Amino acid sequence: MCLAVSAKIIEIQDALATVELRGVRRSVSLMLLPEAKVGDYVLVHAGFAMQVVGEADAAEREALWAEMNGAPRTVNEVGR
Repeated sequence: MCLAVSAKIIEIQDALATVELRGVRRSVSLMLLPEAKVGDYVLVHAGFAMQVVGEADAAEREALWAEMNGAPRTVNEVGR
């Protein structure tokens, strides 16, 4: 099974972006998504940004991850 995570682009240099998720920063390739810009949320899989997603979608995915890890909140609470 393959999973992609949502992360926010905080810096771009050439074809590499620095993204942040839960306080962790990683470099990812923008080779498949050259139109991405700083501030965008992107789906990241295997070191590649694959799709730009909205902030609400990123928040919902984060809520799902938290819920899977035992957090008391549910996806239905996102955006209230």
